[in-house]
Amino acid sequence: MELQKEINHRKTFAIISHPDAGKTTLTEKFLLFGGAIQVAGAVKSNKIKKSAASDFMDIERQRGISVATSVMAFHHRDKLINLLDTPGHKDFAEDTYRTLTAVDSVVLVIDCVKGVEEQTERLMEVCRMRDTPVIIFINKMDLEGRDAFDLLDELEEKLNIKVRPMSWPIGIGATFKGVYKLYDGNLNLFESDKQRVSEHVVTIDDINSEELEKYIGDAADTLREEVELINGVYDEFDNQAYNEGKLAPVFFGSAINNFGIQELLDKFVEIAPAPKGRPSNLRLVEPLEPRFSGFVFKIHANIDPRHRDRIAFVRVVSGKFERNKFYSHPRIGKQLKFANPATFMASAKNVVDEAFPGDVIGLYDTGNFKIGDTLTEGESLQFKGIPSFSPEIFKELVNKDPMKAKQLEKGIRQLTEEGVAQLFFIESGSRKIVGTVGELQFEVIQYRLENEYGAKCEFQPKSYYKACWITTTNQAKLDEFKRLKGNDIVTDKDGNDVFLAPSKFLLDMERQNYPELEFHFTSEFKVEEVQD
Repeated sequence: MELQKEINHRKTFAIISHPDAGKTTLTEKFLLFGGAIQVAGAVKSNKIKKSAASDFMDIERQRGISVATSVMAFHHRDKLINLLDTPGHKDFAEDTYRTLTAVDSVVLVIDCVKGVEEQTERLMEVCRMRDTPVIIFINKMDLEGRDAFDLLDELEEKLNIKVRPMSWPIGIGATFKGVYKLYDGNLNLFESDKQRVSEHVVTIDDINSEELEKYIGDAADTLREEVELINGVYDEFDNQAYNEGKLAPVFFGSAINNFGIQELLDKFVEIAPAPKGRPSNLRLVEPLEPRFSGFVFKIHANIDPRHRDRIAFVRVVSGKFERNKFYSHPRIGKQLKFANPATFMASAKNVVDEAFPGDVIGLYDTGNFKIGDTLTEGESLQFKGIPSFSPEIFKELVNKDPMKAKQLEKGIRQLTEEGVAQLFFIESGSRKIVGTVGELQFEVIQYRLENEYGAKCEFQPKSYYKACWITTTNQAKLDEFKRLKGNDIVTDKDGNDVFLAPSKFLLDMERQNYPELEFHFTSEFKVEEVQD
């Protein structure tokens, strides 16, 4: 069956990490090993005048960080791999959270020097909410980092998941000699080679043979002791436990040096799940269902600033998507067709005629889509689990050039529809408040408004604690609350009532005073919430 064959052919995953753990570098090396690029760019390097393939926005190249999820497709070992490189910076965590709804597994990158960091824990919590399978890559083993056993203990304790080492480091930093692959007995000797794919692999039939000393010298006895300890302490790798998100296989290496990537990628292709179904308001939609369905998890305007294009990124959930075929958009009740659906290598686009479950396609959009929208072959269903979280920082948008008011209005609406921030309207809508989870987002918005829309603005801080969406069956109580709290009541871009709570104390007090009202911390009221 064609559909089953195409589904089995695909793997869709995201790479996630704390900032500077080496996530974008690892992404580049996956593309290098997959043959999608010939030379790896050096992230934040002045010696090589290239930026990472996945960092395609001007501000990303200038700052040396990822601020938007990049979508890339490449082949490896007869599999089509859809890789989503996510922002690591906490200010752009919401983009990462939404991206995690579009993948079937993740690779989590850990810095061996710093170990598990705050953002790592937050990302892992989102993975645990959906039982997403996780592979852990402990990076930067060529630096003086933490003891490997200590890192494994910290992973289990802080991330609340069992681990199983699949490779094991021989030394660290200046004494780093390579890794021993526990699952096949191969010894991978370390060579520092940042630009080319080069690994020295030696097969060791028996770890107790004297042949081991020939390659790693005095480190041989230590390796034997540590491997014995690993096999005594950690359970054997269980593919089912991994697929259920209960067990994380762990690999060690150095992404910047192309080391440890091959076994990670090979094992990923072997064990990572094929595209899975997604829950909807009607049922669990399975990939093998013949009718097409998919959902929008990301929107990006101006991927090519010269053409002012707007792309809606759609994860295909079921059936087969076909170019120039009409599909139903349930929220707006329209039939739409797409002449130029595309797959991506970061900003480079290739038009495709068809797509299957697991694929991520870009659809040119004239303003019909918002994040979370569903596209189907007629069925009116809504996929769950793509909420907008309450912002943590609020600022009023101020126009610095009255002659560019229309450009500012268009720009701020398009950028907030991308999910980079949330937009709230005061009174008649002439005044706008922008809410984000981090300060850096305001810098990105300001930069993009000026460079992509020709509009200049500034932001004036507002002292709010949290945005709370309000629902109730008691309209009289809602009207009373809105009348008394008018200064703190705004609407979101969909016209929903939102209470901007000045403080946690005042929010708690209002929840006690108005038990008839429900205060939601995400905009997805009918689906499971992420509480504060």
